[in-house]
Amino acid sequence: MKLLNAVLFALTLPSGLQADELRILTSFPSGMTAAFKELWDEHFPRTEIRFLNKNTISAVEEVQRGNLRGFDLFWASSPEAFVLLDRSDHFAPMGACGADGPASVEGFAISSVGWARRTESELFMPAEWNDLLLPIYRDQIAMARPARSGTTHLLVEQILQMRGWDAGWSYLLQLSSNLSTLTARSHGVPSGLLKDRFDIGLMIDFLALSQGEALQFRYGRPTMIFAAQIGILNGGGNGPAACDFVRLLLSRDGQMTLTDPRISRTPIDPDVRHEVAARIPQNITTGLQLAWLDYDAETSADRFWAVNTLFDLMITDVLNDRRSLWRRYSDLQGQTSDEAMSHVRRLLSTVPVSETQAIRISRGAEPGLRPEVQPLAGSFERDIVGLWRREVAVQLRDADAILTQLEQDAAR
Repeated sequence: MKLLNAVLFALTLPSGLQADELRILTSFPSGMTAAFKELWDEHFPRTEIRFLNKNTISAVEEVQRGNLRGFDLFWASSPEAFVLLDRSDHFAPMGACGADGPASVEGFAISSVGWARRTESELFMPAEWNDLLLPIYRDQIAMARPARSGTTHLLVEQILQMRGWDAGWSYLLQLSSNLSTLTARSHGVPSGLLKDRFDIGLMIDFLALSQGEALQFRYGRPTMIFAAQIGILNGGGNGPAACDFVRLLLSRDGQMTLTDPRISRTPIDPDVRHEVAARIPQNITTGLQLAWLDYDAETSADRFWAVNTLFDLMITDVLNDRRSLWRRYSDLQGQTSDEAMSHVRRLLSTVPVSETQAIRISRGAEPGLRPEVQPLAGSFERDIVGLWRREVAVQLRDADAILTQLEQDAAR
């Protein structure tokens, strides 16, 4: 009977997946996965562990398409990714690991976002978010596209949640005037800093802290703290091993591994945090004590598609044009009509979509993640993207026309 049960279980595994293998889909870099592979091999040497690294949005899409490759665990920093997968019932049911086992989704580390620079850089380190708008940072700042990076989407959402929808987008659109580049992935930001491609990089804390003394990191204030999570997936082939990995991750050994210099993450276990208090960033410690702001992952999930789409349409796709318009605007300061300049500023810093519209449209978008219109995308997404692109183009065209007239007047 035991042999028969083993055969039946093996037959239920996705093609090519063995019962003694654990598969983890993650957005985390190789330094982190390597450290946990070492820890896993020490405790469970008979079960092979395999990691597939994908950016968060691609990973979510893979699971939403049915988890055809049979991943057992989804492991990422983005809270909204877990909300989206939970809403579509992609996580194992409550009690999957037994009455005394971990939940199907567990937080394991604490993080926040901010900016970094090279330690030897002579450029003034920004003290707060508004400093990033100063002229001294022109062509000096980089960030990843939120449509390609779950942690950058989280950073954009933090700004929107702290400042409100309209004021948050106004800030991001003004920030575009100082952007040097938008990287394809979040890991490209610390890499670009180390290669001296730009001087300031917007990112999640552990990407900078894991670079040792090469990068100096500063948290944005107020500090909005969130928990990175791990979830046991439906459709995996090795549920017991998945439960074992989550137990290991939450154990003292697992939490201490997070403090490995290759990882530099803040453990979620308060006892372990107390034990390694000297290594925990002060802003995180203070933020936990004061609880300044809670990150609203539900709201972020509600408007996920719209935020990614709007960022690309308003910033990524027109970055050169928008930067040029902002610089022409800056060059005309004090030389011409205040009323006309105010009009230009409104055109360059206004999002053409309300928060209510963004939520309503995001709920209608399928699968609700990427801004690009794929060949099989429905007319709903194509029509919305086309409408928003035209509205952005009108704003930029009108700003250009006013600036051209003001430049001509100033030259007379």
